[in-house]
Amino acid sequence: MGTLGIILAIALIVYMSMKGFSIIFIAPVASIIVIISNGMDFFPSLIGTEASFMTGLTGFIVNFFAIFLLGAILAQYIEKSGAAQAIAQKVLSITGTEKPFSVLVAIFLISAILTYGGISLFVVLFVVIPLAKPLFQQLNIAWNLIVIPVFLGIGTFTMTMMPGTPSIQNVVPTKYLGTQLTAAPLIGIVATIVAVGVGLWYMRSALNKSLKNKEVFKLDEKANEKKIELKEKTPSFFLSILPILVLIVIIFAGSAMKIENIVLIGLGAAVIVSAILFHKYIPSHKEALSLGANGAVMPIFFTSASVAFGVVITLAPGFKVIQDFILSIPGNPLISLSVASMALGGITGSASGALGIAMEAFAQSYLAMGVDPDAMHRISAIASAVWTGLPHSGAILSLFALTGLTHKTGFKYAFIIMTVPNLLALIAALIIGVSFY
Repeated sequence: MGTLGIILAIALIVYMSMKGFSIIFIAPVASIIVIISNGMDFFPSLIGTEASFMTGLTGFIVNFFAIFLLGAILAQYIEKSGAAQAIAQKVLSITGTEKPFSVLVAIFLISAILTYGGISLFVVLFVVIPLAKPLFQQLNIAWNLIVIPVFLGIGTFTMTMMPGTPSIQNVVPTKYLGTQLTAAPLIGIVATIVAVGVGLWYMRSALNKSLKNKEVFKLDEKANEKKIELKEKTPSFFLSILPILVLIVIIFAGSAMKIENIVLIGLGAAVIVSAILFHKYIPSHKEALSLGANGAVMPIFFTSASVAFGVVITLAPGFKVIQDFILSIPGNPLISLSVASMALGGITGSASGALGIAMEAFAQSYLAMGVDPDAMHRISAIASAVWTGLPHSGAILSLFALTGLTHKTGFKYAFIIMTVPNLLALIAALIIGVSFY
């Protein structure tokens, strides 16, 4: 009965997410189903001060709010100053804008550079879409192809694979495993090569097929497309990229010296550098700081709600059946850990939420088995992103809102580009992990 209650709660989360309900509402409702079906003490399990839904929620916020806050403020400075736009225009000047595939590669590179520089994927979307639209229109490229380069740039290697990436998906395992952001660089680099190679191949194939079918630039007249305007005055490319370089250098240097909370130091330094360099390009520091602070609240609550639900699941007696099943999967323990992270990513629609649950539920068990923590870090992160390209994914919904696309016109491309490169990269990562770690 307890295990069935957990499965029912998970099904409810998937169904209600696809119907548009907020995870902040769904997670406690699903947790109540788990608590009742497993015969757990109701209020201690829901709002208790020891181990409960509420302690899972607040615990994640305590551990990660500073990262969300500084990352959101940095994103505001990069966006409001026009620095992100300057970086994007520089990339476009290098790749060229005369050929359709060159434009797609440029959009991919812009998305990847900004994401690896610690910029929120939502800010990246605000930068890329207004730059891409006139180019797609000028070259008469089918507008739904925009999904492929954007998600290849923000939803694959810069999110979970590249050593040192400041993404929250790369930070979460460090709190449970004591690892660094540069954990298992060999696994990460090999996975990156696979993901990028597969992604670029699919991008060219999809473009060629679209051109062969004579598909042209066309916006959905019924879609409620959001309007975004480009800035006229932006900082130079060197000034624009400098805060991102500062962040990356600090992360790599600090990780090599095993400095704790190095991502906080890097983000803090990048924010200070941005505030100084972009002073004359920012209409209001007060606005940038306030919007950044406010913008950090909802993302961390979304993720922490998923993690809190995971805490309730791990406390439930019925979870023992699921845990035993996962731990009994034959072969190297890294394989079973990947299965758990993949499944949780699909359930929550959030790689960071999935990682929080997976680490909460399985980290200590796998460490006790003697599994290498660096390999666990990198492989669980990659696995958590495999099934995040589902209809209820926040990233997909946000991109569709900004582009005017719908699930009918753009979801196929989103699902393939977020699933296939991540899955093949995971297989490559597992081969390296099993062989060398």
